[in-house]
Amino acid sequence: MSSIYDIRENIIQQELDERSVPADPFVLFKRWYDQAYEAKIFEPNAFALATTDMEGNPSVRMLLLKSFENGGFTFFTNYNSLKAQHLDQNPKAAMVFYWSELERQVRIHGNVGKISAAESDAYFETRPVGSRLGAWVSPQSQPIESRSWLEKLHYEFRKKYARGQIPRPENWGGYRLIPTSIEFWQGRPNRLHDRICYRAENGGWKILRLAP
Repeated sequence: MSSIYDIRENIIQQELDERSVPADPFVLFKRWYDQAYEAKIFEPNAFALATTDMEGNPSVRMLLLKSFENGGFTFFTNYNSLKAQHLDQNPKAAMVFYWSELERQVRIHGNVGKISAAESDAYFETRPVGSRLGAWVSPQSQPIESRSWLEKLHYEFRKKYARGQIPRPENWGGYRLIPTSIEFWQGRPNRLHDRICYRAENGGWKILRLAP
């Protein structure tokens, strides 16, 4: 079986050519994501999400991507969290996936909106029981008095839903980022990296090569 180092060496020797990449950036993203998964990279769906408030103050944090379909990238959170407050004020964001073992990153910019309640409900049902309870317990981004306070509240909700279905809290659900640009960065020798950028234009995608 090939090691991750063999996979990495094979990948960085492959040219990322603007003349031969797929016309649809989601096709290329799936190819790269699948290769990161096959390389057994820990949590290949981890990404950094950057948001700003109405005054332009930035904040960035790590999240987990849950799907990339319907023309966008979907993640879930508490609708009262700081990131959600930022997105209410400025519904634009940037995402970065970084797979260091493969010398790859994907940068995505776009507009963000909430997904439907039905979609959020469907995903919530797939979450482990502990994660569903956690969505009820945590007043995300808010100050709390202690760890013991959080654990006590968790215990109370565990008792409350011990014998029944755990419903999705109304203040928890999904967002979908619809990209306006997606950049694929592939490390290459001598710092002459490949950077291919897809920019949304006239209902399609314009493909550009950027200088490293």
